[in-house]
Amino acid sequence: MAALLETLVLPRALALPSVAFTPVAVSSSIGFSNFGGLKIRPSRSSAKLSSSKKLGRGSSRIICEAQEAAIDVAAVTDSTWESLVLKSDSPVLVEFWAPWCGPCRMIHPVIDKLAKQYAGKLKCYKVNTDESPSIATQYGIRSIPTVIIFKNGEKKDAVIGAVPESTLTTSIEKFL
Repeated sequence: MAALLETLVLPRALALPSVAFTPVAVSSSIGFSNFGGLKIRPSRSSAKLSSSKKLGRGSSRIICEAQEAAIDVAAVTDSTWESLVLKSDSPVLVEFWAPWCGPCRMIHPVIDKLAKQYAGKLKCYKVNTDESPSIATQYGIRSIPTVIIFKNGEKKDAVIGAVPESTLTTSIEKFL
């Protein structure tokens, strides 16, 4: 869904009424008030829709911020799992996710925020279950998103689903 949103181009007149006629600098972005994780980014050049109708100046792109936030937490693969997670000196939070999973995209900004909040105390990583299914199988991951906290190489706690930040914070605090 995020990939579709990244390529959707709207003329300024079709945008939301609150932003439809507001001049916006090309480098800035405007957030949707009712839709967390979405924002409008004005595009510099015009684009073509599937009907080959060319849009004029002032078109914008709707993008998903969750995809951008996912970049901030490092990925773990089969080859780096042992060194980054199991042999870590500090507690490790690992998010098991997949690109096609909507709830996973919802929790990415929360994980990113927690990674910044607990920097130096907790290491945060993500595992794409499509790219590293053996790790997911080893830990019995049957639903995503699943967040597991490891300490001294051992699984200590697991939280399944897109839960509020407070739920993850409570789980993290137990092992710091």
